[in-house]
This record gives sequence, C-alpha cells and structure tokens, in this order.
Amino acid sequence: MRKNQIDAQGAFLLVFCSGLMGINQVMIKLVNAGLHPVFQAGLRSACAFLPILAFALLTRKHLSIRDGSFWPGMLVGLFFAAEFLLLFQALDYTTVSRASIFFYTMPFWTAIAAHFFIQGERLTVVRVGGLLLAMTGVVIALYNNESPASDQAIIGDLYCLLGAMFWAGIIIVARNTRLSRSCPEMQLLYQLAVSAVVLLLIAPKLGEPIRELTSTIWVIFSIQVFAVVCLGFLTWFWVLSVYPASSMASFSFLSPVFGVLFGWLVLQETINGTILIALSMVSLGVVLVSRTAKNPLLQSETG
Repeated sequence: MRKNQIDAQGAFLLVFCSGLMGINQVMIKLVNAGLHPVFQAGLRSACAFLPILAFALLTRKHLSIRDGSFWPGMLVGLFFAAEFLLLFQALDYTTVSRASIFFYTMPFWTAIAAHFFIQGERLTVVRVGGLLLAMTGVVIALYNNESPASDQAIIGDLYCLLGAMFWAGIIIVARNTRLSRSCPEMQLLYQLAVSAVVLLLIAPKLGEPIRELTSTIWVIFSIQVFAVVCLGFLTWFWVLSVYPASSMASFSFLSPVFGVLFGWLVLQETINGTILIALSMVSLGVVLVSRTAKNPLLQSETG
C-alpha cells in the first residue's frame, strides 16, 4: 500500500540501505586483499545474477528482452561494468572515506545530464547552488589529502569521480529509452549479466585474479553478494514502491556519511578537517539537488 510520507518503518529501511551502501566500500577494500579488484567486481555480478533472477521469477516479474529494452540494457550493462571497474580499482589506491565522497557525486552528474536529456529536469537556482557547493567540496578534497592511502591516491580519487559519471549514465539511459518500461529486477539483471561477462573476461589481462585468499575474505565477499547486492537492492526498490520519492530524497546524503564513518570504524582511516568539510559540502549539495528534482537518482541504488 502506498504511503504519503516516511514513517518509522520507512526511515529505518532507508537508513539500513544507506548503511549497506556505506559499508559496501569497506568490504570491497577488504576483499581486494584476496581478489584482484576487477575479478572481484565481475565475480560479484556473476554470483548475484542467479538470486536476483530467482526472486524475479518467484514474484512473477515481467522479464523480457524483446520489448525494445535489449540494446539499452546492453549499454547500461557496459556502463555498470565501467562504473565498478573504476570503483573497485580505486579502492586499491585511495581510502574508503575519500572514495565515498567522490563516488557519491553521482546525483550532480545526473542533474547536469538530465538538464539536457530529460524533459522537466531543468537546473534551477537552488540546484545549481547545490552543484557548486558540492563541487567546491570535491575540489577541496582533491587538493588537500593529508593522509594518502598510497602514492597513487589521486588516481583512486579520479577513478571514483569517473565511476560516478558512469553511474549517472545508467540513470540517464534508463530514463530515456524503452528500458524505462522494464521492471527494476530486469534492469539490474542486464547490468549484472553484462558486467559479469565483461569484467571476468578482462580481469586476467589486468593482473592475477587471486591474491591472498582466506576464508574470512570469502565470508566478506558472500555478505557483499547476498546482503548488499541482493537484499539491499530488493529492500531499496520495495521502499521506493511504497513511499514518495520526494521524501526519500532527504535520506540521500547518508550513504557517503556512512562510508566515511565505516572507513574510520573498521579500517581506522583518519578523519581530518578536510574530509569533514568536503563531506559536509557534498552531503548538503546532495540534499539540495535531490529535494528540488524529480529524483532520478532514486531509481538506481546499485552501488
């Protein structure tokens, strides 16, 4: 049953989903110690495909590649592969805290692209203000890295920004093509199927797929597949089907906040003044852009 405002249950589930997205990057970084980042990304997509397919079949979702969605589906699959190729490799170079800030700039790239490609998604004064505020935070973070995770930290930061652009590209393609008529499960199946094939094919060319694999890393990887990708995705779209998107947008800043928090709690990453300033500016920018838009970013939470 549809509800016209966020209640306690909705708020709990939105915080839960944001927390999953935040800790996801911590888990990616931990698993990178045992699996090459690109191999990990491809394997995750491959392992998540069957549970999502099984759920879609059990709930009798309409799954079709003959409804005009095939080629847009292939395109978003390639964008999805590029997004996670960049993000997973970025976490080899930079910290989770910084990756969270840069990767969750996705709403701003979406807003800019939507201004040109989606009718009724024009940039307003408030939205431009949010964009400028967030971009200032990004510039501050890029030019002030007091505790770099590696000597290639700037590469990781830039990978996250580029990955966020591909994430935005998925949303724009999905909104502007016949893929928009597909159910969320079908859209995700396209992304998982294409990315699994692409990433697993190119992973051996980028390095040894297996690094130092342990039982603990397998457990963390399994949690990624079933808790983050499967449970997180299904919960998110259930909430989206029940609660108004305009109210959900108020929670959209939580994912980068949780990312920074879990990076500090689990990995003992340093949270300095630069991180806090950049996080505050990006988070406020997300709220401004989201609350004044028709919220295309809420249609895809597959990080």
